[in-house]
Amino acid sequence: MTVRLFFATDSHGSEMVWRKWVSAATYYKVDILMLSGDITGKAIVPIVGPREDGTWVATIFGQKLVARNEDEVQQIYDKIAFSGYYPYVCTPEEVEELKKDPKKVEQLFDKVMVERLKAWIDFAEEKVPDNVDMYVMPGNDDSFVIDPVLKQYPQRIICPLDQVINLCYDFHMISCEWVNPTPWDTPRECSEKELWKKIWAQYEKFREVCDDNRKLICNFHCPPYNTRLDLAPKLKGKGAQAQPIYVLGKPVMVHVGSKSVRKFMEKIQPLLGLHGHIHESYAFDYIGRTLVVNPGSEYTEGILRGYIIDFEKDKIVKYMKVEG
Repeated sequence: MTVRLFFATDSHGSEMVWRKWVSAATYYKVDILMLSGDITGKAIVPIVGPREDGTWVATIFGQKLVARNEDEVQQIYDKIAFSGYYPYVCTPEEVEELKKDPKKVEQLFDKVMVERLKAWIDFAEEKVPDNVDMYVMPGNDDSFVIDPVLKQYPQRIICPLDQVINLCYDFHMISCEWVNPTPWDTPRECSEKELWKKIWAQYEKFREVCDDNRKLICNFHCPPYNTRLDLAPKLKGKGAQAQPIYVLGKPVMVHVGSKSVRKFMEKIQPLLGLHGHIHESYAFDYIGRTLVVNPGSEYTEGILRGYIIDFEKDKIVKYMKVEG
């Protein structure tokens, strides 16, 4: 008997990607549905109006969008939400108030993140068949404000952090949302030394319930260093000023994954590594006997990328990349 996992990551607030992830449960006839890391969006996009001429205006991806009635406002709202940002309908006066008070912007951002995540979970509970297990966890880009929300729904959606999950048969999964340092100073990044301690602490929990490393599945948001999973453009600068370096019109690609995760995979040789974080590296690879996968991400285009992995009692029998 085969158990099928659908694994995706890095939806970054995209309403379209979340809906497709939910639909994957029935479309691919899966038993386990998983979305691991970076589930929230990166910015609020105000839809400002009504202005003196009776219109509402929003700017996204350098494009100015104008609505002349409430139906057109809704169309702009949906376009922003599908792209992964948080639309916020407000007056010109509210925009000016927010510009003057960064604390209010931070509070608003927390509010819209939590509201969307709750709506997403409600949608998934309604649409995903009861016999499908669902797992959702945050990643390095996600604020800690969402953790209590994810833990509110243990009967239907499980947040696997700090747990040893019996995924299927006697395969057990450990998880870690933290990554090695990035140019963007995200909420859940740390030194390689600290990352090693975090993943090893989870491994010790696994050893309390199982002594066979080939029964271990590692759901680590950060991919292992020097694999096909961790290639990203080399950058100059930090934060918002970070820009790719080009040579002969092509970006210079470098390995940016975690050396601690790599060392762990080499030493322990688990059955499987489930990773994300690096959107450009939609790939699989092997570290010794360990299969490692990264579905990548094209959330701004509304594209869902994932891996289907089929398990039998003592092995992985099939894995394949899918997108839609």
